[in-house]
Amino acid sequence: MFFYPDEKIGLFIDGSNLYAAAKSLGFDIDYKRLLTLFAGRARLIRAFYYTALIEDQEYSPIRPLVDWLDYNGYTMVTKPTKEFTDSSGRRKLKGNMDIELAIDVMEMSASLDHIVLFSGDGDFRRLIEAVQRRGVRTTVVSTMRSHPPMVADELRRQADFFVELDDLAEDIERVHQQRPQRNDDIEDEDLGEDDQDDEDYLESA
Repeated sequence: MFFYPDEKIGLFIDGSNLYAAAKSLGFDIDYKRLLTLFAGRARLIRAFYYTALIEDQEYSPIRPLVDWLDYNGYTMVTKPTKEFTDSSGRRKLKGNMDIELAIDVMEMSASLDHIVLFSGDGDFRRLIEAVQRRGVRTTVVSTMRSHPPMVADELRRQADFFVELDDLAEDIERVHQQRPQRNDDIEDEDLGEDDQDDEDYLESA
């Protein structure tokens, strides 16, 4: 990766997009390892994680992950999903966090030297261009190795650097350990993308 040791960096993670990219590559992300990786490369100022939450559910599978991230170094940005009916009469849920992410990137750009965007959404091309004009370096993390590729070509070309998510797997993959556990022995490390099933139902426009 392309970081200077003294530069100030911020991570901006599009939760549903990153989850889908990792799933397409066949691995789960260990968010503790991800934070450690980037904190070891530069001066990590903030790590934002964006996700929509389904309201009015007695239990949400993603809630344990959201709570764990909130207590372990991530700044959580959430909002409720919106329900709508498509042209075929099917009930769907929508949770678009693009505006929230874009506002935070623009506001934080004055305090950062390098922005790392975990998303392949082509809608972010203009955002990347805007912060580049402010003198901020930009890295996009997504994948070209899924079928089809999950990063828009225009976003990849606009960013100063592109990092293939699959190349980071060795450093950020969650290792599944087979071992007996007591009922009251709950490990922080066990909270991961398995708790993120709700994200499959959110359609980001």
